[in-house]
Amino acid sequence: MKLNADLTLRATANTHQLEWETSPASGVCRLRLECDEDHPPVERVTTVVNFAPGSAFPGHVHGGGEEFYVLAGTFSDQHADFPAGYYVRNPKGTGHAPHSNEGCTILVKLWQMHPDDRQQLAIDTRDENLWQQHARYSRLPLFDADYEQVDMLELEPGFEHRFEYEGGVEYFVLEGAFDDDQGNYTQGSWLRLPAGSNHRVRVTEPCRVWRKQGHLLQPVSYLEP
Repeated sequence: MKLNADLTLRATANTHQLEWETSPASGVCRLRLECDEDHPPVERVTTVVNFAPGSAFPGHVHGGGEEFYVLAGTFSDQHADFPAGYYVRNPKGTGHAPHSNEGCTILVKLWQMHPDDRQQLAIDTRDENLWQQHARYSRLPLFDADYEQVDMLELEPGFEHRFEYEGGVEYFVLEGAFDDDQGNYTQGSWLRLPAGSNHRVRVTEPCRVWRKQGHLLQPVSYLEP
């Protein structure tokens, strides 16, 4: 299956306008935002995944790495519990057995982590001490490497800026909304812009977004040439 698989093109979706799909695990369903899984076992996907209370997913190893952000509820594995607001990176070769006692929803990216990345981390974005305060916005750095940067932004009404993204960018709107020259992006919206993009952002209401940039200049591929 291919969905928004051409990384040289702009792509967008709103999770509130998509239909939930069942997964192989009972009680676990998903919304696909982008997908390129025509060459198993490589399944390069960005999804929103929902675990019903008491559901679990079989233990597995991350062949191409995994990163996720907990949108609601509490996500758990054999290592720890991750309440809403946690950002987690599990590099290639790590593994776990996910479950959720109370139920949860996560934004997750699979098979997109640089093979040289060995940093496993979990950050509680609710910790106010981690945020950097600026005029009309706040920023929380989550991950920084030569090949990609991940952060969160809190944007105040009246914020307006033109960003230059040499390596492309992805946004996921967690709260509020922002505008650009092509539309309005409300809570639950996902937006991807290719490498070399300029992006003019305007904010009319308080907005919190997860942002990932740099990774589309030389996208990671685990497919055989």
